[in-house]
Amino acid sequence: MDGMKLERRDAGGLPEIRRQLLDVYAEIYADRAGEEFHSVARFDERLGWNAEVPGFTAVVGYLDEVPIGYAYGCTLQAGTRWWNGLRTTVPEGATVEDGRRTFALSELMVLSEVRGTGAAKIIHDELLRGRQEERVTLLVEREHPKVCSLYTTWGYGWFGEVQPFPDSPLYDALILLRAER
Repeated sequence: MDGMKLERRDAGGLPEIRRQLLDVYAEIYADRAGEEFHSVARFDERLGWNAEVPGFTAVVGYLDEVPIGYAYGCTLQAGTRWWNGLRTTVPEGATVEDGRRTFALSELMVLSEVRGTGAAKIIHDELLRGRQEERVTLLVEREHPKVCSLYTTWGYGWFGEVQPFPDSPLYDALILLRAER
């Protein structure tokens, strides 16, 4: 996307961009703000949890110095809660994490005015650039099959069904195996 500037931050740089992430989230989820799980406060709490995990990275996309989207995630550690609520039988060892195997892409979102421009893919690819994990996982709300379909065009495959929190929506867990790192 022409004119988009990307900035990368680790956990130490999160305070510099946290307000921007919260503002973009609030705009995207404005129609669901009344839902406890989708409230800005709960999102901020989840963001904080992610930033405490080794390997946390965020990439923010800007147009004319205005944030238009971002992605962030962290490396799944041994004993992670990421796979809690998995409702699907998966092969033995498929959810065993060691702090090097899997990068969890926790959020990827762009404002409605830049959807369909390739901005999300650019932000996604920048977030993964240089990462050493052998795979990437993410969760997509079951109610958003078009989003799930988009990720499959990027190489992700369906892994299972998960409800990570008692009050969260039902998600499809997707996995991207990374040949080149």
